[in-house]
Formats: sequence, structure tokens, C-alpha cells
Amino acid sequence: MSTKAYYKHDEIGKGKPGFSKTRSIIEAAFYGNNVVEVKDLKQAYELAKDSPGTIVTDMPVYKPEAIGLEEGTKVLLFNDGSVTGRCAAARRIASEPGVDTNALDLKVMDAIYDTRWSTLYHAQVYIGLDPEFMVKAHLLIPEGEENILYSWMLNFQYQSAEYNEMYKNSRPIGDETDIYIFSDPQWKDSDYPLGLTYFNTDTNCAALLGMRYFGEHKKGTLTIAWAIANRNGYASCHGGQKEYQVSKDRHYVASFFGLSGSGKSTLTHAMHDNKYENITVLHDDAFIINTETGASIAMEPTYFDKTADYPTGCPDNKYLLTAQNCSATLDDEGKVVLVTEDIRNGNGRAIKSKLWSENRVDKIDSPVSAIFWIMKDPTIPPIVKIEGASLASVMGATLATKRTTAERLAPGVDPNRLVVEPYANPFRTYPLVNDYKKFRDLVKERHVECYILNTGDFMGKDIKPSVTLSCIEQVVEGTAEFKPWGPFSNMKMLEVEGYIPDFTSQEYVDTLKARMTDRLNFVFDKDVEDGGYDRLPTQAKEALAKVIGEAHEMMAGDAPGYQK
Repeated sequence: MSTKAYYKHDEIGKGKPGFSKTRSIIEAAFYGNNVVEVKDLKQAYELAKDSPGTIVTDMPVYKPEAIGLEEGTKVLLFNDGSVTGRCAAARRIASEPGVDTNALDLKVMDAIYDTRWSTLYHAQVYIGLDPEFMVKAHLLIPEGEENILYSWMLNFQYQSAEYNEMYKNSRPIGDETDIYIFSDPQWKDSDYPLGLTYFNTDTNCAALLGMRYFGEHKKGTLTIAWAIANRNGYASCHGGQKEYQVSKDRHYVASFFGLSGSGKSTLTHAMHDNKYENITVLHDDAFIINTETGASIAMEPTYFDKTADYPTGCPDNKYLLTAQNCSATLDDEGKVVLVTEDIRNGNGRAIKSKLWSENRVDKIDSPVSAIFWIMKDPTIPPIVKIEGASLASVMGATLATKRTTAERLAPGVDPNRLVVEPYANPFRTYPLVNDYKKFRDLVKERHVECYILNTGDFMGKDIKPSVTLSCIEQVVEGTAEFKPWGPFSNMKMLEVEGYIPDFTSQEYVDTLKARMTDRLNFVFDKDVEDGGYDRLPTQAKEALAKVIGEAHEMMAGDAPGYQK
């Protein structure tokens, strides 16, 4: 799949694909006489290295020639002031009810006009790493923001002879056009004190205004690419995927869905003490699943990872390319090295090379075997198996978790409150029902298994990573014995010592009922919020209502298999 960048004259005009108002405002800026094209990573590195405020460490990039850089390239550090996370409150999506696109278009017009005194850099990358799905994206950003530009080109697939040829040979699809993104991180407007990220994903364009944090550019670009995938028969996935070769005849493809800090990256990259014949990793953050074939494609080559768990001197740090929002110091040899572990601030980040994962692949042809919804809900045992396509999908739509330091919250928002984030994907720009149907059909038509993993705590007792990995291994190996979870007919649990639900406890029973009711209330709220934009089908509500009914019929001590 490829996108369209060039038009015959009779393809240009009002009402034709690629020529909406917002896109026409944004794309024109790319052809200004103040625009400099950044042609490759080497040029981008030199620009970022010399950009004011850049810290050039003495940490060498590992095998730079293998990723389009020159020998002697160093890891670059850049810090964003006090802004160290994404801001959901700044997002505006053209297709959503109540969004005044005319007013926002005027804001973008003025933002672009105000950059006419600046040199602007234009970079291009590919998103999607297989000829089956590749789209081209363009970024326009002012001089002074070279570190964002360089990290953006590293995060996605820079243009190389290999990938240019792959893209050339990929199949154009429909009327999909290249992605165009205009960014001005220094933009300020009293109407938008937190900044503005304005998306028109129907026409593959966006404006990122007042956004200094690189994560806004990464996820903003993915937002549009995921929307393209959604329109063209793919399930868009904010998660990780790996393939286990358990034996010569048994392959198992597991997909892990969770927000930052949930453990999805840890689970995706875990090698399980090398107990399996082979494990291959697709990606730990962004991929898509072909709903017809079950095959999966990675969207990015590199990894945008937290640095909190990788102290100075950690072997994994040799794969770093750039770092953001960390500190630096001199080691005993007088060399400038990173200070990580979130000492400076929460959510320190780095881009890691594709070479970090030796077992990395860009596509998994084997059909996906299982979906794991990663939650942090204290009423759920370490692992629960869900039976029934509608319930499996709606539990993903009501994925419960906690806020993380990767998010920049609006004033007054409680960072400790348990929240629901459908499919662990806060970057959706299309109605929620689209994802609901995609995941329901994977379970119903392709017989994909579905599980809930609780990686938080179970009624106050922390669930250790070793417990989670053991549960996954039993599923992968086909040895897991699931037993009834209380009164629920379509949900079963794996009994794990120390995490057995106590149905004689009124506190547990009441809390469990409340959490399940919260899920149903969330779904019913979608019927009326924004005019029903994210309304889910009746079958989704019925599946949850059945769970609620079974929970409310239960009195403490009445659960099957558990006695007072």
C-alpha cells in the first residue's frame, strides 16, 4: 500500500481527494521559499547536533552505518523545559461533534503565516514496514527544533534505497494521500494555553502547535497512520506483539494492549529465560492487524522507551540514539553521559535503535493467536480468559488503567484515579465502534483468544512481573487450566497462589460489582456524549449487562467453587 503525492491536473480541484480546506492550508506551506529539505539522517543529525541547547554526549551510537548514520555519531540529549508528557486536553479532531473547524483553520493559517520569517525544515519518512502497508509522511518544523525533526526521522523509517524501492513496488490504495504535518513548538495563543494538536485525519493532515514534547509528534503522526489503516481493513493497535515458536509444530502470536507504564513493552520483549525454540518481536508500541488474514505489520523501526528503568551503565543503553528530558554528568573518564532513572523529571525518554532487539521482524505472517488486554484493576486476578466475541471486545473497550507520567494533565485532573481508555489507544480519531467491530470480528471470525492481564495490584497485593510471565507461558504452552471466576459464565481465571479471590469478603464482592458497573456505565455514557459519536452496539451492552446481572445476583460466599 502506498499513498498519493502527485496529481494530474484533472485530479486537482474542489471536492476531489486531497483537497480539503485544512489540508490546503497545511500542504501549501511545504512549498515556501523559506523551506529547506532535509534529505537524510546524516543531515538531520548535523542539524540537531548544532542546534542551540543540544547536549552532545560522549556515548557513541551503536553500528551507526547500519541505520543510515556515520561512524562517530553520538547520542544527543535535548530537554523540553517543564513539559515532559503528552497533553490529551490539547487535541481537536475535525470529525468529532462540536469541533469548530473554521475557527481552527484560521488558527493554523495564522500560525503558518507567522513562520514566514523563519527557516522551515521539511522531512519525509515511511510508516509501515512492509509493502502490504506503507504510507509516506511529511513534517514541516521551524529552525531551532532540529532535535524533534531528527528524532522523528529516527522514530519512523527514514528514506533509504531499500525502502524507497519497497515503497515504489507497494500497491497504491484508494484515494489515500501522503500525510502532511505542520509543527510550531513555540506557538502561543491565549485561547489554547496548553497548546493545540488539530487533526483532520479524513484528509491525512495535522497541525501541532505549542508542542515541545517529541511524543506529541510521534503519536500525532501515528494517529493519522492508524486512521488510514482503520479505513483499509486493519485493526489499529497501540500495543506490542511477539511470536513464540514453542515447538516445531506450535507457533503462538500474542498481542499485548496497554498504556505507557502498563508493562506492554516488558512483556513484548521478555525472552522467558530462552525456554522456547525462538521468539520474534514485531514491535512494542505500534502495529496493525489485517482483519482478513490475521497477519500483522510493524509501523515503526525504532523504540521510544522510558529511561526510568535503564540506569547509567545499563547494557541496553548502548542502543540509544537520542534522549529527551534526562540529565547529564561527567563519568570518571571525564566523558559526558546520561543521567536517567527519572531523577530530573518523570517520563524521561529515549529512542532506541532497531538493533536493540536481535529477534526483531517487521511483519508476522502467522495469524494472531491471542489478545491480552493489560489492565490495572484491583478486582481482577492476574489473568482472566474471556469467552464470547462481544464480551471480549467490549472488555477491551472498557480497559481500566491508571494515569502515567507520560501524560500532561489539565489542571484539576486527579492523576491517581482509575480511568477507562478503550483499547489502550487514546489516539483514535474515528468512532469507537470501528475498533469494537474489528476486535470482535478477530475473536468471532478468526477465533482469536482473549485474556485480561492485571499488572497492577489485586486487592492491595502487587502482581509481580514473574507472576504475569508465568501466566502467559501457561497460555502459550497450552497448559493453563482456567476455572470459574466467581459467578461469571463467560469469564474464567487461572488460579495463582496468593491471588485467589475471596468471595466470602463483602468488601471484595462490593468492589467487584462496582468496577463492573463502572464499565457498563462508561458504555452507556457513550450513547449520549458528543451526540453518540462513540456509541457502541446493543450487543456490547448486553454482554456487559449479563456480567453485571451475574455480579448483582451474587452475595458474599455464594460464588461457585468458593465456600464461606
